[in-house]
Amino acid sequence: MTQDTVVIGAGLAGLTAALRLADEGRRVLVVARGVGATHLAPATIDVLGFAGGRVERPAEALPAFVDSHPGHPYARLSAEAIGASIDWLKARLPALGYRGGVEENVLLPTAVGVAKPSAVVPETMAGGDLRAGGRFVFVGLKGLKDFYPAYLADNLGRASTVTARAIELAPRLGDQADVSSLGFARRFDEPAFRDAVLRRLAGQVEADERVGFPAVLGIRKAGEVWRELETRLEQPVFEVATLPPSVSGIRLHEAMTAALRQTGGRLLIGQTVVGAETAGNGRVEGVVVQAAARPTTYRAHSFVLASGGLAAGGIQVDSYGKIREAVFDLALAGLPAAEGRPPFLPTYLDEQPLDRVGVPVDYRLRPTDADGGPRYENLHAAGAALAGAVPWQEASGNGLSLATGYAAAGAILEEH
Repeated sequence: MTQDTVVIGAGLAGLTAALRLADEGRRVLVVARGVGATHLAPATIDVLGFAGGRVERPAEALPAFVDSHPGHPYARLSAEAIGASIDWLKARLPALGYRGGVEENVLLPTAVGVAKPSAVVPETMAGGDLRAGGRFVFVGLKGLKDFYPAYLADNLGRASTVTARAIELAPRLGDQADVSSLGFARRFDEPAFRDAVLRRLAGQVEADERVGFPAVLGIRKAGEVWRELETRLEQPVFEVATLPPSVSGIRLHEAMTAALRQTGGRLLIGQTVVGAETAGNGRVEGVVVQAAARPTTYRAHSFVLASGGLAAGGIQVDSYGKIREAVFDLALAGLPAAEGRPPFLPTYLDEQPLDRVGVPVDYRLRPTDADGGPRYENLHAAGAALAGAVPWQEASGNGLSLATGYAAAGAILEEH
């Protein structure tokens, strides 16, 4: 069967494009080697958190940011398109209760006690906004590695105007001494475990405190768990993002893939796209997937490349230092050698010359050649594969993925 669209990649960008197209009745197939970065990063939508300093109002900061970064993916999008992608996500996944917008950033505490700006956050995290100050208590769970509430509270108290302290609970874990964040999340889905946690917490929370838990308050019932804790504690409750695996990111991934399947979309996870079949008329006809038995070609009228950047393997560096896009062998922008720069700098936390390497695109998010024209008329790109961004430095990763995935689907809908 020929699909209407094949999407390569199952991260936020790919799933956004696929779900928007499927909602319009298109036959969509998602092919991906893995689940993307959703399982690594929190489910917050960070549009623009830093641009020479912390950004308070992304909508106001974006025009100047784009002017100073003309090669950035945001330079290919209108402010209206970014806002529309957020409105779409909030309406399409109401169970996650996303709050906020591009007008202003909230400040959420991280697991190390640093205030992180985010534009749109799940309802389970919204109560952690630090901007108004106040008193916070952070609840640790013995057996959960990589979440240290005392360290968090101490750093947060030193670096902001809030007052913070920590509580460590020791819920019964059976014969397991250490439980992962995902294991705790599954336990919080169980009423008996929640009862046990609340009993241990009784009398330890003061009347004017907001209560922060690690982001493990359930997988399939997170909204229900969060509301129950708020009701029974009679205090604002919020989640703090933890180190990977990201439970909130897994919730987002599962909500999007469930919605995609319900609308008739198909997913092939664990399949690697190794090449493409193209025609002389400047169009892609199919992508080649390395299946267990033999290569299989999936044909479609349009394609979305959302396979990620260097970290995800969508852009590859071989042992000789050659850098290439892995599926279509597309032209790349920002290559250090072309600009006379070394590929790496000795300072680990600085922006590296490879950080902005990616696929250049036109205003319809079609990959371009050296002359600026589209390489293939029916191929669009989205997410971390695009050139020009440094998401970890800008706090822009999920915002870029959401907006470009949404815009790529919009371009396809306009064309067909």
